[in-house]
Amino acid sequence: MLDAFFTIDVEIWCNGWNNLQEKFPSAYRKYIHGSTAAGNYGLPYQLKVLNDYNLAGVFFIEPLFSACFGTQPLTEIVGMVEAARQEVQLHLHTEWVDEACSPLLPNVIGKRQHMRYFSREEQALLIKVGTDMLHDAGAHGVNAFRAGSFGMNSDTLLALADNRFKFDTSYNASLLGPDSGVMPGQLMTEPAQFGSVHEYPIMVFKDGINSLRHVQLTACSFDEIEGLMWQALEQHRTSFVILSHGFELLNMAKDRADPIAVKRFHKLCAFLDRNRDCFRTVGFKNLIPQHIEHQPEPLASPLYRTGLRMMQQAYRRAYQ
Repeated sequence: MLDAFFTIDVEIWCNGWNNLQEKFPSAYRKYIHGSTAAGNYGLPYQLKVLNDYNLAGVFFIEPLFSACFGTQPLTEIVGMVEAARQEVQLHLHTEWVDEACSPLLPNVIGKRQHMRYFSREEQALLIKVGTDMLHDAGAHGVNAFRAGSFGMNSDTLLALADNRFKFDTSYNASLLGPDSGVMPGQLMTEPAQFGSVHEYPIMVFKDGINSLRHVQLTACSFDEIEGLMWQALEQHRTSFVILSHGFELLNMAKDRADPIAVKRFHKLCAFLDRNRDCFRTVGFKNLIPQHIEHQPEPLASPLYRTGLRMMQQAYRRAYQ
C-alpha cells in the first residue's frame, strides 16, 4: 500500500502589487472560486470532486494575505475546506509580509520572496502568525507546512520545531531543495526525519529527456502520473506527494476552465478510487511518520510518455 498525498496549495495573487484593494475582489473570484462564464472551477469544485470520489485532500492555505485584506475572506476559505471535512494545513508566501496593514515583523521593507530569506527567529514568528490566522479562521489541528515556492532552508525545519509542527512538505528536489541545506550532497526523494520534524518531499522523477521534474497536476500528463504511481508501488516507496493549486483547473488567463486539466483531475481521482487496494489518499493529521535513511534515486518516466505530455502541453498553450 502506497500513501498518496493529494496536496492543493490555496493562494491568491493580484497580478502585481499596485492597487491591491481594487484588484482583490476579482482576484479572489478567480483564484478561490475559479469563476468562469461556464461555472466555477476553483476550490469548491475541487472539494466536491474529491468528496464525490471519497478521496482525502490536503489543502495548504496561505493566510498572510488576510493581513492586507481582512479576516473575512480567509474565514470563508477555511470554512469551505473544513465543511467538506478535508484537511487544512499551513502555506506561507512571504511576499505578503510587507503588505500587512499592521507589521508582521519589525523592520521588513520590500519583498522577500522565500522563507529562506528570513532568519530562524523571523521564520518561527511568521509560522506562528500564520498558524494563529488559520486557527482564528476556524482551522483545527494544523500540523504540516509548505513554504511558498518551496523556498525553505534548514532554518525552516528548526522554526517549525519551535512551533511544534510535526510535518513539512516544502522540499522539492527539482527546484530549490538541493541548495536548501537539508540533506546536503544528495536528493531527498522519500520521507526523512530532522529532529522532531518529518520532511515529506514532493515526488520527483526523471523524464524521457533526463530532466528532473516534480509531480504536479498541470505539469504532468495523467499517463505519466499513473505510470509513476505504479512504479513507486513496485519499488515499495512509502509516500507519493502530488502537487496542485486551487486555480489549476483554469486556463492561464483565469477566465475559463482548462478542459485538459479538468479531465486530468477527474481521471486521477477515478484512478485513485479504482485502485484503493494499492493507493491510499491520506493527510498529515493522523499520520504515523516514516523515515527512510537511504534515499532512492528519483523515479523515471519513458521517452514516449514525455513526448505525449509535450504535445498535450503544446496544445494547451496554443488553444487556451
